[in-house]
Amino acid sequence: MRPILGLIALLVVAAPSAAQQKLAFIDSEEILRLLPEYQTARDQVNRLAGQWQAELDAMAQEIADLEREFEARDLLYTPEDRERKLTEISTRRTEMGQFRRRHFGPEGELFRQEQTAMRPIQERVLDAVEVIAEEGDYDFVFDRTGDLIFLYAKDAHNITDLVLDELDVDPARRGL
Repeated sequence: MRPILGLIALLVVAAPSAAQQKLAFIDSEEILRLLPEYQTARDQVNRLAGQWQAELDAMAQEIADLEREFEARDLLYTPEDRERKLTEISTRRTEMGQFRRRHFGPEGELFRQEQTAMRPIQERVLDAVEVIAEEGDYDFVFDRTGDLIFLYAKDAHNITDLVLDELDVDPARRGL
C-alpha cells in the first residue's frame, strides 16, 4: 500500500512541472529517406555488402562442387586421398565462416563501414534537431521511429519538416 501512496504523491508533485514542459517529435526514417547523402551512403554500403555476398556465394559454390566431386569419386580414393579431400572441404568451410564473421558479423567490416558512412549524416540531423529544439524552446524531442513507442502524438508537435528545412532538403522531394 505504501508504494502506491508514494507513486501517487510523486505523480501529484510531478504533474505541474510536466505540464510546463514542451515536447516534440521527429520521424528520423522520413528525414533520412529524404536526404540525398543518406541514400548515397546507403548505396555505397549496399554495394560493398553485395560484393562480399558474391564472394560468399562463390565460396559456397566451390564447397558444393568439392563435396559433389568427393561423393562421385569416394570409392576411388585411397584412405589418404579421402582424408586429404575431407580436410580440404572442412578447411574451405572454416574459411567461409571466418569470411562471413569478418565481413557480416556484429563487429564486422560491414558494420564498421556503415558506421563510418552514416555517422556524419546522423550528426548533421542531430545538429539540426538541436537548432530547432532550441529555437522552439522544446524540452524534449523524441524520435517516433526509435524504441520509444507512441500511442498518440499530435501532428502539431511533429517538427520533422522544420528539421528538413534546417537541413535544406527541397520541399518538392517530400512528396515522394
